Amino acid sequence: MRAVDLITEEIPPLMHSDTAEKALSWMDEFKVTHLPVLKSGNFVGVISENDILDQVDLDKTLDELFQHLPRPYAFSKDHIYQVLSRISEFKLSIIPILDEEENYLGCTTVHHLMTLIASTGSIKENGGILVLEMAQTDYSMAQIAQIVESNEAKILSTYIMSSPDSTNIEVTLKINQIELDRIIRTFERYDYIIKASFQKSSYSDDLQFRYDSLMNYLNL
Repeated sequence: MRAVDLITEEIPPLMHSDTAEKALSWMDEFKVTHLPVLKSGNFVGVISENDILDQVDLDKTLDELFQHLPRPYAFSKDHIYQVLSRISEFKLSIIPILDEEENYLGCTTVHHLMTLIASTGSIKENGGILVLEMAQTDYSMAQIAQIVESNEAKILSTYIMSSPDSTNIEVTLKINQIELDRIIRTFERYDYIIKASFQKSSYSDDLQFRYDSLMNYLNL
């Protein structure tokens, strides 16, 4: 899924001539802590709630209060993973999306991204969730897939979480079976660490787990 497909029409951009008070009002209305700012139709940057709250006179325009704004954005052709990476890097609640000439096309929000991710087929499919922990040097998706498939199961989706404070990684697998005991025993025979397993969970429990895990990854 490309960034251009992620644009939501729910969040309008601010104009450089808008007041800081209006920016705060819109942030409260749309439940975000950032908004894109345009000047003569051109993207000039992203304003944050914290930046505004540091100001004394909220009746002044954004142009008067801020000479420069940070310009985090995603290109329209970027993959959804690249969009998530930029959001995580800059700790954003929204991210502007530009074309190759840096023309503003719109923006997307963390909430909108979570809704799209939750609607993907692999999450809606019934199945169990298995979380493996291993050293980065031991990671082999080929071997992981072989172990799962040797138990007549399939991996529906996977994602990897890592920490700068550790050389280990967590590999989360969504598997098309709700009974994982046999698969877990096979992983243990190959000396994999089973950090967590979620079996026979309802769709809502499954979705909540994935949402919490992703939000933890984004550090938002």
